[in-house]
Amino acid sequence: MVKLGEKIKELRIEKGLTQMQLAKLIGSSQKAIDYWERSVNEPKASYIVALVKVFGISFDEFFENTVI
Repeated sequence: MVKLGEKIKELRIEKGLTQMQLAKLIGSSQKAIDYWERSVNEPKASYIVALVKVFGISFDEFFENTVI
């Protein structure tokens, strides 16, 4: 099991995106992405929807083997 933040970072890197690029794609800030990846905060549901779309995966795949 991985933390949600680790999963976001892993998927972002797989897509070849920087934190800033991902932030622009989902309408967030780079600082928010950094906080999510370090498990300081968790993304709101609206950002999770955007992340799933950017990563091109289902919600099931996004939360698979993930600790919230």
